[in-house]
Amino acid sequence: MAVYRIYPEKDATINSKPNSAGLYANAGMDEILNITSFPDDDGIGRSSRILIKFRDQDIDSTINTKVSGAYSASLHLQLANASQLPYTFKVVQHPISQSWMQGTGKSNDSPINRSGVNWGYTKAMDTTPWTSLGSDYISGSYSSNQVHDHTSDFDINLNVTALIQGYYGDTIDNHGSVIKLESSKENETTSSVKLAYFGVNTNTIFPPYLEFKWDDSSYTSSLSVLSTDIATVNIKNLKETYSENEIARMRISARPKYPTRTFSTGSIYLQEYKLPQASYWAIKDEFSEEMIVDFDEQYTKLSADNTSSYFDIDMDLLQPERFYRLLIKTTLDGSTSILDNRNVFKVVRNGK
Repeated sequence: MAVYRIYPEKDATINSKPNSAGLYANAGMDEILNITSFPDDDGIGRSSRILIKFRDQDIDSTINTKVSGAYSASLHLQLANASQLPYTFKVVQHPISQSWMQGTGKSNDSPINRSGVNWGYTKAMDTTPWTSLGSDYISGSYSSNQVHDHTSDFDINLNVTALIQGYYGDTIDNHGSVIKLESSKENETTSSVKLAYFGVNTNTIFPPYLEFKWDDSSYTSSLSVLSTDIATVNIKNLKETYSENEIARMRISARPKYPTRTFSTGSIYLQEYKLPQASYWAIKDEFSEEMIVDFDEQYTKLSADNTSSYFDIDMDLLQPERFYRLLIKTTLDGSTSILDNRNVFKVVRNGK
């Protein structure tokens, strides 16, 4: 259970282009979040930014009841669409310094919706202005950035460990984060940058999330290490369905296909082996083929005890009512391979 995710309390896109009356729109209910830089029809440079916030109680509960030892925390947003990108650019995250209201607007509402945060104001009906247009934020040790170039997939994956530790330790108030282009790329007057990401209101499997990772592996076992690549490796206790609130320990059966004969009275075909210590697990969505939890040499290591190799999954990190497939990566007889034996399971909502 070395990976756990929580999902946002709220998010919104704020856009610097006002309507003809000089008013900014709220887009708190948009399914898509936008980071942009573009010239408007009058040649004035405009930008849009993402605001996002996770609940304090979710952060505290995760650290207090899920995480064991040192951890990393990263903020993820899945790309929906991108166009007109420069060869290289930087996306930055800064903590916001005052509270804001998500609102119920959408970017294409007509007339514009003013029920929540926008480029100029934090609250509904333009009642509380930002000190600086586009959100008030703090630059410094709690900020983070990600560099993209032409080889990137343009997903957002920001290391926010210091920020989450600050929230947890009450050294900074949690008003969420603003995610934007670096200042030199905002308000372009001659070119455009358009990045669209799935938001918390998406009807897909790609909502934003805050991911915690830690090393929970334990490799204390008297079992022999499987060394031959002519072997059978499978999840021996996999169930068809798991409740979204369930924590499951996946036991791995690992045996040579052609074991060496011994004078033991037990069956040599029933003897269990452990996989090498440098072995890892991953989870893939069965239908989209998206890697949900990828192999990680620090955080998805297999454990081993005197029964078998194993790993734990907190099903709460997965979207319910979907099917997933387990993968194992290991090195046997000098050859590293990914073992995919169609170990498929479904996570169901509330155990139903």
